[in-house]
Amino acid sequence: METTNNAQDYRPLILVAEDDDSNFKLIKAIIGKKYDIVWAKNGAEMVENFKEHQGKAAAVLMDIKMPIMNGLEATKIIRGMSPEIPIIMQTAYAFNSDRESAMESGATEVLVKPITLAALRNCLSKYFPEVKW
Repeated sequence: METTNNAQDYRPLILVAEDDDSNFKLIKAIIGKKYDIVWAKNGAEMVENFKEHQGKAAAVLMDIKMPIMNGLEATKIIRGMSPEIPIIMQTAYAFNSDRESAMESGATEVLVKPITLAALRNCLSKYFPEVKW
């Protein structure tokens, strides 16, 4: 019997780069019921996760300040591999220069931490209107 892929079953894969456990748990609590998530704790892990899931990943949620490789560097690499994937950067710094740096590195959007349920869901809804909350 063939199964149909209806909107109820649609679970986009979001790659999340976040070095702080509690911030990741918050993100997972906000979107985990509707999206599949793969977690990276630094930019280098994120680049590897993107290579592994390229073609399946629907979006990237990227922290800017991380160890080993920061989010700006990782975004530039991912953007080079995929010009169209939405890359949503998160930063604790709300300065215009941080937003500009994120956009220059290839970010699609920038969210300011602390991430709120409404901000993250509204942002993802722009890219995945078929996911109903």
